[in-house]
Amino acid sequence: MAGHSKWANIQHRKGKQDKIRAKLFSKLAKEITVAAKMGEPDPAKNPRLRLAVKEAKAVSMPKDVIDRAIKKSEGGDADTYDEIRYEGYGPNGIAIIVEAMTDNRNRTASNVRSYFTKCGGNLGETGSVSFMFDRVGEIMYPLSVGDGDTMLMAALESGADDVETDDDGHWITCAQDALGEVSTALEAALGESETAKLIWKPQSLTTVDLDTAEKLMKLVDMLEDDDDVQNVTGNFDIPEDIAAKL
Repeated sequence: MAGHSKWANIQHRKGKQDKIRAKLFSKLAKEITVAAKMGEPDPAKNPRLRLAVKEAKAVSMPKDVIDRAIKKSEGGDADTYDEIRYEGYGPNGIAIIVEAMTDNRNRTASNVRSYFTKCGGNLGETGSVSFMFDRVGEIMYPLSVGDGDTMLMAALESGADDVETDDDGHWITCAQDALGEVSTALEAALGESETAKLIWKPQSLTTVDLDTAEKLMKLVDMLEDDDDVQNVTGNFDIPEDIAAKL
C-alpha cells in the first residue's frame, strides 16, 4: 500500500480537542441515523450501520448517543439527507475529494466552492479527480496486535489485498465490496479492529512543502468544520518535520 497520508494523523491528533470531538460526534451520529434509516436498525443485520457504529466506538462516542442516533431513524420526522461527492484541486494542484451529507444541496455546494476558492483551489466536476484514487475498504489494528508479518498473513488469509504498518498501527486494505467479509474474518483471527470503513485511497502521494501544507490544512479545517461535510481526502503527504510545525 502506498504511504499512509500524514495529514490524516495530524487531524487525528487535533481531533482530541473538545470542539473538534463534538463536531466529529455530530457527523458520526448523522451517518448512523442515515445508515439505520436505509436498512435495518440492527447493526448485526445492517453492514453499513455496523461499520458506522464501529467508527463511533473507535472515538469513544457514548453508547447512549449511538442508541439515540439509531432511534432517530425510526421516527417519522427523521431528517432526509442526500449523499454528495465533491471533487476539486487544492493549493498547488493537490487533488481533494469531499464527501457530504446534506438536506440542502445548494447551501452545501456554495459553501464547499467558497472554501476551495478562499484557499487557492478550484472545485471541479464529479470525476475530475476521483480517477486518481481507488475506492477500497480500510481496516485498522493497533501495533500491539502483532508484527507486520503476522498481520500480512492474517490479512491475506481473510481475503484482504495488502497491509501497511507505520507508527500509528496496521492499515489493511481490501476491495470495497469485501469490507464486511474481510472485517469479520479478521475479527475471528485477531479480535475486533479499531476501525473498518470505506476510503478513497490515493494511487500516489505528492510530498508538500511547509507553505503548501499550511494552505492545505487550512482548506481541510474549513471543510471539516462544515456540518454537512463527512469526510475529506487528499493525495498529499506531509513530511514529519513539516507536520511538527503545523
